[in-house]
Amino acid sequence: MRVLGFGDNIVDRFIDRGIDYPGGNSVNVAVYARRLGLESAYLGVFGDDSLGAFLRESIAAEGVSIDRCVIREGESGVSHLRVDDGDRVFVGWNGGGVTVREPLVLDDGLLGYVRGFDLVHSSVYSRSEPELPKLAALPTLVSFDLSSEEEYRAPDYLDRVCPHADLVLLSCSDLDEAATADLLAEAVRRGARLAVGTRGVGGAIAHDGHAPVSAPARHADGIVDTMGCGDAFLAGFAASLLRDGWTSADRPEPDQIARALRRGAESARDQCFVEGAFGHGRLTTM
Repeated sequence: MRVLGFGDNIVDRFIDRGIDYPGGNSVNVAVYARRLGLESAYLGVFGDDSLGAFLRESIAAEGVSIDRCVIREGESGVSHLRVDDGDRVFVGWNGGGVTVREPLVLDDGLLGYVRGFDLVHSSVYSRSEPELPKLAALPTLVSFDLSSEEEYRAPDYLDRVCPHADLVLLSCSDLDEAATADLLAEAVRRGARLAVGTRGVGGAIAHDGHAPVSAPARHADGIVDTMGCGDAFLAGFAASLLRDGWTSADRPEPDQIARALRRGAESARDQCFVEGAFGHGRLTTM
């Protein structure tokens, strides 16, 4: 089984620690899938600065292939954050740098490469929306992280993404269980085959257009920080479904979805004890 992260990479700069960590939603999912025993790769654009080299070295060190990535002239993306009582707090970013400003356009050669994966994952931070119809035309499963911002829950945005996605993930910590179920049902009505909402300590809910399936969160004591927990959840959830034989031609059974929710919760819990998204921190150099 092979998973491809397509889109964003970024340096997470913890201003309270004075440490830079590699990250990015698409990168994180590829790394976590590899740590779960799947073959994985990342496809995206790196800046040609020292932070871009840091990102490439860190991702490759995790056994994630970056062979088809592109290096462009320009700065890498940097987000600034701190940790308050175990929770990450974002205080700003530089817009994602050249990775977001000049994202990859999938030509026939790259589409042939993507075809060799069982699942390709992207996110709202990747500027990959124009490429989703191309991905949906492949037999490869498509997952997409819709994050937590209201702008990505608007009907016109959901209509750009959901018809081309086999799985969408939404962060719903701000919603109660009923509102989460309604939002997931809306994503499915607008074309997603399966929608999952994570609610932090409130657990997670999945909806496939029939009945919602829920699972509790896994409790964690001594949290280091919550960076990457949602990405870890998605990787654990998707890996479980892939191991159960999920393909673009099949709809997962309710028991498979329930098992995947539990596996996702376990992955998210384990991620709570990791510094940064997947380690590899280094002292910040300005």
